[in-house]
Amino acid sequence: MSTPLTDKIKNLIRASGPISVTDYFALCLADPEYGYYRSREPFGRHGDFITAPEISQLFGEMVGIFVVHAWQRHGSPAAVRLVEVGPGRGTMMADMLRVIKRIAPLLFEGLNVHLVETSERLRGVQRVTLEAYSTKITWHDSFEDVPEGFTLIAANELFDAIPIRQFVRTPTGFRERLVGLNADDQLTFAAGVATLDPDLLPSSTASIPDGTVFELAPARQAVMQTLCDRLKTFGGTALIIDYGHMVTGFGDTLQAVRNHDFDPPLAHPGEADLTSHVDFEDLARIALSMGVHLNGGLRQGEFLYGLGLAERAAALAKDKAPSEQRLIAAAVDRLAGEGAGKMGELFKVIAVSSPALNLMPFRPVD
Repeated sequence: MSTPLTDKIKNLIRASGPISVTDYFALCLADPEYGYYRSREPFGRHGDFITAPEISQLFGEMVGIFVVHAWQRHGSPAAVRLVEVGPGRGTMMADMLRVIKRIAPLLFEGLNVHLVETSERLRGVQRVTLEAYSTKITWHDSFEDVPEGFTLIAANELFDAIPIRQFVRTPTGFRERLVGLNADDQLTFAAGVATLDPDLLPSSTASIPDGTVFELAPARQAVMQTLCDRLKTFGGTALIIDYGHMVTGFGDTLQAVRNHDFDPPLAHPGEADLTSHVDFEDLARIALSMGVHLNGGLRQGEFLYGLGLAERAAALAKDKAPSEQRLIAAAVDRLAGEGAGKMGELFKVIAVSSPALNLMPFRPVD
């Protein structure tokens, strides 16, 4: 079954040849007519996937606790820009603000919330979710539009939605992976002519078989540089939580999710969410090269438990009916459980700060 975007992409390829994986990724998510984020409600039980904040209020509350801790370690500045890039439905920010207001009223008084959101439809959802805090919130199309000043940034599942480049091993070295048309006029992957600087590869490629994929993410690097530059200029901390790996390696991680299930990446352009794993070692390299302090990295389960997830869940479950207690326990396991396929292990967390600060629950860095 082809989608309207399939036909648009095929016409593009017929007119000017195969397109890069980067361009395909960007069209799938952001095409003005048929892009996934333009046309669908991706989040929640009726969408294609559920993000951590939608599973339980506990997730946003733990992030709120981290924000309070970072603010205190920075010396409790009076004026704070609290920024979320890609705020989804606004659920995480609502849970963060509730806990900040309760445990750090001074911070709550002094903060202004800045949501970086390009989708007008999602802004509408966020306005409803965050109605109680409307006087504190400003929306921006771009991170660069956030006013100057000390900044605390939260980015949950931001980087995995930023397009990547892919290179595939061929008998003549690594070549950029493209999306073209096969003999049956169907979308297919192909190797192009663009090559890759061997210095960018994580290890010797002598024993790497043909067909092996290596992913590079210059657009993610650029976003990381922008965040770090902001922290260097005005001071602050950025917390980054995403699906990914701690060590740069080989492998094809491009994946599509449709109706809560995996879907071949070329099958339903515009109707499935397209993501790839985030290379946290690469983000860390960028941060260190920019001269900001790196706290990292933890698995999401370690991060949440380190901030008091178990204690908060116990308080939430107290005096509740057994059925509600079971729901809370299940949410904790879903968010922080470790083991194959569980979010607590699949998702990783780093924080970057300027000036240098060691932050809980990360292990101190000399």
